[in-house]
Order: sequence, then structure tokens, then C-alpha cells
Amino acid sequence: MSDIEKVKKLREATGAGFKDCNLAIKESQGDLDKAIEILRVKGISKASKKMSREAKEGVVAVSGNDHKTSLIEVNCETDFVAKNDDFINFVKELSDLNNIVNSNIEILKKSKMSNGQSVDENLVALIAKIGEKITIGKTKTIENSGSINSKYLHTVVKDNLAKLAVAVSLETKDNSEAVIGFGKQLSMHIAASNPIAVDQDSIDQSIIDKEQELVTEELKNSGKPEEIAKKISLGKMNKFKEENALLTQAWVMEPKKKVQDIIKELSISDLKIKEFVRFKIGE
Repeated sequence: MSDIEKVKKLREATGAGFKDCNLAIKESQGDLDKAIEILRVKGISKASKKMSREAKEGVVAVSGNDHKTSLIEVNCETDFVAKNDDFINFVKELSDLNNIVNSNIEILKKSKMSNGQSVDENLVALIAKIGEKITIGKTKTIENSGSINSKYLHTVVKDNLAKLAVAVSLETKDNSEAVIGFGKQLSMHIAASNPIAVDQDSIDQSIIDKEQELVTEELKNSGKPEEIAKKISLGKMNKFKEENALLTQAWVMEPKKKVQDIIKELSISDLKIKEFVRFKIGE
């Protein structure tokens, strides 16, 4: 086999560029296995240099069914790469694996992909081939007993990949069309309204403390009497909680009503929002 044929085979096997393959064939004195190893080591070197850069583009992938649904965020540097076939194929397979391992990132990274190599190894190879920093971001699996899941993808890149994705779990024994339809609408509402908790009592205390600091600082410089400032502060905090808890948000399809009003109107006694997840690229 001529060196040109070996370079061609090496490119097919690794996806690396002609120049890198040619140099690897010369360095390995024509040994293809050694050349692959040389490129792998160089790929790791290239990948480590790229990891210092920012990766704010990418996709969110959704996998699973209406009983178990998983989301995974995979970031890259440019929107162009987010639409690259190699990147998309990697994320699709990664998404299925993520659902299997219940979003356990450490197990996921060690999991074998269809080519026999681990997720970590494939990630390094992809970075070397594409030439951009690629990272696995947030992951989440929703699986609750006696619940039905709904999902919504916004700005779809391809199939189950999007720029924004939502999954929500509704606890109920009722699996009627009314519940399924509400689940879909609720997913769209969450995508648009970006709540931070299901109800006001579930908002993380650190978020409330931070907001209170901002409100206090704002009122400190207003020159208002202390008693009035306290009332304004209380009003602002109540409004903050109302607007950021899912149940008390204005329903996007009918803003005069709140999400909890829509649930009451469905008249399904055991219907309850169990949990939700919303991932958006860049947030």
C-alpha cells in the first residue's frame, strides 16, 4: 500500500486533516496503527489547548418517553459547528446514553459509544477533528412514579436537538387527552416564562436573599421614610416570588389567569405539577 493510500485510510479512520495524516504516516514509518496513536495523542494536545476558550453555542438534546425524559446540553464555540453533522450525530448518541444512565455525568463520560470508545475518547476526537472547544453541560432526567411527562423544543436544530428544551412531569392517574394537551401547553409556557420553581415556597432561599439585597440597596438611595420603604420592599418581594413561581405566573395563553387557575379549571382532582426542567443555550 502506497503512502497516499495509507493517508487516505488514516483520514477515513480518524477524520483528521490531510496534513496531520501525512505527517503521522511519516512519523510512524508507514505503520497505520502507530499513526492512529500519534494522531490520538496530538488530538488530546489540540483539545487541551482549545478547552481554555469559551463555548456558548451548542444544542440541548431530549431523549426518552412520557415516563422517563432526559435533557442534556452540549456546548461548542459557534452556531456553525452546532449544525455540523459530526457534532449532531455525536450529541444524538450521547443523548440516548444520557437517558440510560439517568444523567449521571461521571458514568456517562465512561460509557461506551457505538464505535467501542468511551464518550470522553469520542469527545476528544471530535474536538481534534472539528477544531472547536466542545463541552458537556447540564444534564437532567425526570422520572416519577404515577406521572406523565411532556416536552417542548424551541428553535429546533434537527430532530430532538434544539436551542431551548423543556420537560415537565405531571402527577396524575388521568392520562386523558386533556392532561396530555395541558402538559404540552405547560411545557410551552415554561419555555416562554422561565419560572425558577414550581411554587413560591420552593424558590431557593439564596435567590430570595440575593433579590432582597438588590431591593434593599435600591430603596436605600430612594430617600423614602423607613416604614414606607419596608412596605415597598415587601411588595417588591411578593411580586418577585409571584412572577417566578410557576403556579402563580400569568398563563401565557390567557394572561388574565394564572397557571394554578388553569389547573383548577381542568377539574382533575389528583393533577399536580411534580417538577420541570428548562435548558437554554447561553443561559
